[in-house]
Amino acid sequence: MARRKLESRNIRKLTRTGTGRSISLTLPIEYVRALRWQDRQKVVVRKSGKKLIIEDWKK
Repeated sequence: MARRKLESRNIRKLTRTGTGRSISLTLPIEYVRALRWQDRQKVVVRKSGKKLIIEDWKK
């Protein structure tokens, strides 16, 4: 598989998972590493206008 061009590297597709009730999105690994997120970590997703904000879950 060829590498993506720099300008299209952050363009991602939504993927339907399971029985069709959930949709998943892969995040760029550079962002996940910069935030020091781990596999299976809890996050909070909230809507702000036409944007989705993904934040670390705080106890």
